[in-house]
Amino acid sequence: MVKIGEVELGDYPLLLAPMEDVSDPPFRAVCKENGADMMYTEFISAEGLIRDAAKSRQKLDIYNEERPIGIQIFGDKIESMREAAAIAEEADPELIDINYGCPVKKVACKGAGAGILKDIPKMQRMTEEIVKQVKKPVTVKTRLGWDSNTIQILEVAKRLQDVGIAALTIHGRTRQQMYKGEADWNPIAEVKNHPDIHIPIFGNGDIDSPEKALEYKEKFGLDGAMIGRAAIGYPWIFKEIKHFMATGEKLAPPTLEERVAIAKRHLEFSLEWKGERQGILEMRRHYTNYFRGVANFKPYRMKLVESLDPKELFGVLDEVQTNLILPEPV
Repeated sequence: MVKIGEVELGDYPLLLAPMEDVSDPPFRAVCKENGADMMYTEFISAEGLIRDAAKSRQKLDIYNEERPIGIQIFGDKIESMREAAAIAEEADPELIDINYGCPVKKVACKGAGAGILKDIPKMQRMTEEIVKQVKKPVTVKTRLGWDSNTIQILEVAKRLQDVGIAALTIHGRTRQQMYKGEADWNPIAEVKNHPDIHIPIFGNGDIDSPEKALEYKEKFGLDGAMIGRAAIGYPWIFKEIKHFMATGEKLAPPTLEERVAIAKRHLEFSLEWKGERQGILEMRRHYTNYFRGVANFKPYRMKLVESLDPKELFGVLDEVQTNLILPEPV
């Protein structure tokens, strides 16, 4: 049984990665319904929370149906991160997660996200202050290092464990790699299997099929896996991985009817959470992913991304189910 603090996650839990402009409550809901064990919010700016910015505050929205959930924060100032952690704790998540892994320039080059990997003592001090500030468990998501010449992930893990984090997720790339190349889970396994490491260690990067999930579980011996991009437009991946691990058999891929049903469910959640206009606008980025590989989908996609009428959108999704065909799996 893998536990983070008092939160029990089962054997080899599957975590939904925090993804900017993706991991909102509607997306988390459909992933939870399809087997994800632990949710994380989109990363939230510490400065935004302190300024009471509406966009940052809205990201604190969590629902009982998606628990357990962690609120993830990022920033480059220790005092701001400490204050933001206190604000996030008021939303009553199961844990507070710190983003030390975001590689994008506007974050990392300001010393936040993966940028803090260039200053490990500051990373340790910041983490310690946050752990002291809140009563909830504190976890961290990070990368192997800033670049291939500065990989010190075992040292990072030891330091963060020493100041009290409850779990660590490691993306198997450096900041310099961004999302290119293959994620290397070997250093993550070295952290997990080191005799001085006693907290759960989760791997992240490139898990995109049940076969790879099982292969990595058996090869690297981590406590669980975090899945991000592979779940976009395909929340069924969590259920498929669990079934394959339990039985050695692959589930049939989702039918067109199932794809339409999940798109409708996602749209319903989006309308409920953001209101009609904003809910419709934010759903537009998901249609292509839900219907990837469906022949002749383009004209329907154009209707879905142009309409502002919920009734019309549900009607178009009905047309997709009636008029299109999902190719047979190879």
